[in-house]
Amino acid sequence: MATIDEQIKSLEEEISKTKYNKATQGHIGKLKAKIAALRERQEKAQAHAKSSGGGPGFEVKKSGDASVALVGFPSVGKSSLISQLTDVESDTGTFAFTTLTCIPGVLHHRGATIQILDLPGLIKGAAEGKGRGREILNVIRSCDMVLYVVDPFQDSHFDILDMELWRSGMRLNQPKPQVFVDRTDRGGIVVRSTLEQTNLSEEEIQAIIRSFGIVSANVTLRTNVTDDHIVDTLAGNRIYSDAVVVLNKVDLATDKDLKKSRDMLPKDWPVLPVSAKTGQGIEEMKDFIFDNLHFMSIYLKPQGQDADLVEPLIVKDTSTVRDVCVKLHRDFERKFRYARVKGPSAKFDWQRVGLDHLLKDEDLLTIIVRK
Repeated sequence: MATIDEQIKSLEEEISKTKYNKATQGHIGKLKAKIAALRERQEKAQAHAKSSGGGPGFEVKKSGDASVALVGFPSVGKSSLISQLTDVESDTGTFAFTTLTCIPGVLHHRGATIQILDLPGLIKGAAEGKGRGREILNVIRSCDMVLYVVDPFQDSHFDILDMELWRSGMRLNQPKPQVFVDRTDRGGIVVRSTLEQTNLSEEEIQAIIRSFGIVSANVTLRTNVTDDHIVDTLAGNRIYSDAVVVLNKVDLATDKDLKKSRDMLPKDWPVLPVSAKTGQGIEEMKDFIFDNLHFMSIYLKPQGQDADLVEPLIVKDTSTVRDVCVKLHRDFERKFRYARVKGPSAKFDWQRVGLDHLLKDEDLLTIIVRK
């Protein structure tokens, strides 16, 4: 019997041989659903093997306000970059595979503490486990931002890296599809849409959903869906994250080299030209990372004292009062009574709120705890 990897490869070959058009979208969608189901089985088997002590691995404890992964082929300058961004001295060399494990560093910038991870180089086939690929990809999936590190002299690197991350379930610089599937006990698969569906017919959408073993559900579509949207929603293990291309070694490249590299990169992705050797573009890179990690500033006011308006607490812009409590100390959540907020998120000054209150940038916050 064929292995899971062999079954996946066979289905992918069938997809690649099938001409993609409106008539074949439904069939391709069902094939993608089968691949997603096989990958889920594979991940569960790997998780079981790991819990049973099956093979070595590496894990990285997340720290700081956010984490960023440096992703690239061997010897594109990731180790030199992390040395420029942080106080970590990562081994560098002119040969491939200098970095053999994950090296974390810390970037302190504009009041934020950002964990930067220098990972071993990815190679083609990483999603299938080549070169410790699955371990590396699992670390990347847990990060808040991905920095693709490429150089102007390797034409195909970006496409290979992007495909490996796609196959691992990462959807970079993409909005999460507005597809909602609620299983029901009876009634079949009922599809409702808030706009015209031009890519898939109702029957094709139902067929893809049935491929996941669902026979009865209410389906709500708030976007013009593709087969990937349906599959990604039902697979349930997709990661939607921000990404940027870091074009390293620009000090060695000509204008012609740089233009050729940019022409091969996605037109709607941000590209940061830098030189880890000379430091060119590094400060701009730090600002970009900070600005695109979606931070906000919360000013803490201890009960009976003045607010600290000099050093705000830096948190993600989706943070609640609970998130702030956990960040300060777990006792703040355990002993929490209530909080008072003044600022953009409050209906009036010093509104009394609970743990689930969603904060906004430049709020003033007082937390009241049990003694």
